[in-house]
Amino acid sequence: MGVIVVISNYFVQFPVQYFGLNEILTYGAFTYPITFLITDLANRAYGKDVARKVVYVGFVIGIVLTFTVSTNFSDIISIRIAVGSGLAFFIAQNLDIKIFDHFRKNRWYVAPLTSSILGSTVDTFLFFSIAFYGTGVPWATLAIGDLMVKLSITFLMLIPFRLLLRRIKDYTENSVSRINL
Repeated sequence: MGVIVVISNYFVQFPVQYFGLNEILTYGAFTYPITFLITDLANRAYGKDVARKVVYVGFVIGIVLTFTVSTNFSDIISIRIAVGSGLAFFIAQNLDIKIFDHFRKNRWYVAPLTSSILGSTVDTFLFFSIAFYGTGVPWATLAIGDLMVKLSITFLMLIPFRLLLRRIKDYTENSVSRINL
């Protein structure tokens, strides 16, 4: 989780230079949705408490590595990227866990799709506004472009989610209570 966050924080600094997308898309949009896949799989397999621990560990690793590896302390935007990333990640991932847990008993795709869409939306707008507001960087268009890619990737992430779902046992209150008996 922490490695994906650091990679995404690094990639978000680089706009996509093809097809005139430099004003609306960064490379971070392609890697960051993997964090929601990780959180949702942990939530499905082990429950919301373990998923929160994964987020907390990912948050600490992500913040430490971001500040030590990819933050240029003489560049305020670089610092704002680190702070925005940490805050947006923490809030959005915890929201994802809560939403996923609420919808976990619905069809297999409802919880990961709903939680990832809402989590990605909150994360994107929190991150871009914190990192780039008032800097001259076209953060609103970058946020919208990134969100469109993230939402597309969210739908694609249903494929590995479904494939991996077969390999993990679904966490339910009943399975825990049976173990404790």
